[in-house]
Amino acid sequence: MCGLWLLIAAHWAGAAEIRIQSVTLNAVEEGYSLSADFDIDLNRRLEEAVNKGVVLFFAVDFELTRSRWFWFDKKVVQRSRVYQLSYHALTRQYRLSTGGLHQSYDSLEAALRVLTRLRGWQVLEKGAVNNDQIYVAGLRMHLDLSQMAKTFQVSAISNREWNLSSAWMEWKFEPDEENSPEPKAVPDARSVAESGGSR
Repeated sequence: MCGLWLLIAAHWAGAAEIRIQSVTLNAVEEGYSLSADFDIDLNRRLEEAVNKGVVLFFAVDFELTRSRWFWFDKKVVQRSRVYQLSYHALTRQYRLSTGGLHQSYDSLEAALRVLTRLRGWQVLEKGAVNNDQIYVAGLRMHLDLSQMAKTFQVSAISNREWNLSSAWMEWKFEPDEENSPEPKAVPDARSVAESGGSR
């Protein structure tokens, strides 16, 4: 019954177009780095937009919170990484950019394959978490319409075909344990509010 409820909640939230396949949070010398695999399905409208020169902005959001019995949960860390997916008609190539890094591809499928594989993203600095605390980590990927031109946002925000987002995946994170539980997708109150009570 619980599994059915989660399935319905994910469907209502429109999370079928981006799905989180796996997540790992590993200790490194500088702190903790995150790796994840996504499944992204662009609809025809979004593919046409890219091919006509519209830049799509994909944001990967990471959060880490700690429960407090006397107050609201404390947000320890918030991180975002933005990818720009674009098409250049002159070279007939697709470009995927993040930060100062750019890479070109001969097909949209090739660019999306790279976008779906996030590796070695340092999300926690050394000393940011305590070994005797239990945290909740969260991850999602979504099409960030706020990064687009203002004149384009109005029509895109009101069009369901531009609503592209994964569900939040949340899992318990214990820094002092070598083998932490596997992440699992759960409904999140923020997306419920955004989708009018869906999740």
